[in-house]
Amino acid sequence: MAKVRIPTPLRQYASGNSEVEVAGGTAGEALGNLVEEHPDLKQHLYTGDGKLRSFVNVYKGDEDIRYLDGPDTSVEEGDELSIIPSIAGGC
Repeated sequence: MAKVRIPTPLRQYASGNSEVEVAGGTAGEALGNLVEEHPDLKQHLYTGDGKLRSFVNVYKGDEDIRYLDGPDTSVEEGDELSIIPSIAGGC
């Protein structure tokens, strides 16, 4: 199982958890299992057509999965995935 780190703004949709252990051989499978376990997260992570929202970054360790194999990035026992939502703002 891999650990998925949940950022503070999304924890309310994951039963207050900061980390959730999920099964999955790829990042996409792991995130799919995460939203299956915590369905309220789905609308915050995915678009209506099932693609990861553009402002949601997912890291495997220190690497953004977009620069690896995207949702097909392999995930092994003990790997950590971190969900990092982009923060916009300005002066």
